[in-house]
Amino acid sequence: MELTEAMRTTGTCRYFRPDPVPDEVLRAAFDVARFGPQGGNRQPVRWVVVREAATKQALADLYLPLWKAYFDAIATGDVNVGALPKTVTDADFFAEHLAEVPAIVVACAELDGLHPTDAELGRLSVVGGGSIYPTVQNLCLALRDQGVGTAFTTLLCIEEPKVRELLAIPEGFITAAHIAVGYPEKPFPTKLTRTPVDEIVYAESFAKPLFA
Repeated sequence: MELTEAMRTTGTCRYFRPDPVPDEVLRAAFDVARFGPQGGNRQPVRWVVVREAATKQALADLYLPLWKAYFDAIATGDVNVGALPKTVTDADFFAEHLAEVPAIVVACAELDGLHPTDAELGRLSVVGGGSIYPTVQNLCLALRDQGVGTAFTTLLCIEEPKVRELLAIPEGFITAAHIAVGYPEKPFPTKLTRTPVDEIVYAESFAKPLFA
């Protein structure tokens, strides 16, 4: 499909049909995804595709308590998600039914292939993800191109030691994301809600909007 359309309609899919995603579809998506930009062409990303029912259930059992704690914090107001009640409801359904999605793709990354230049700034380090998440987004776009929906989450990374043991992920690798993959039960969105360009782009400094 046309790239701009794919970018504008690759939303978070939380309702999936039970149909399996064929190997050839996954292979084509991974083949495209690997061309995501990464520092020094180190190519740190590795993938684990989970389709066995028992393993998906094990991941879901780890995910659900994490989500419910977050969900409860939303209900009490300790976590502010804005006026998005339907999004929260959909996310709760997703969490309750995670084990039923056709596949869960675990994105891993080799630590030696990451170079976080912001580790000493006294705040959350994010730069290491620059060699991971463009590749992950490529995967989501490549699957969208083939009519396959995705839901990206990092919540399960809290349980990385248990996920590593469950999936035999070797030392030296981290879990960077979990992506639910399957054919959507509902049509893809035609318009995603995002902040207007005028409010997020500045000229020379934060003091002057570029497109005001």
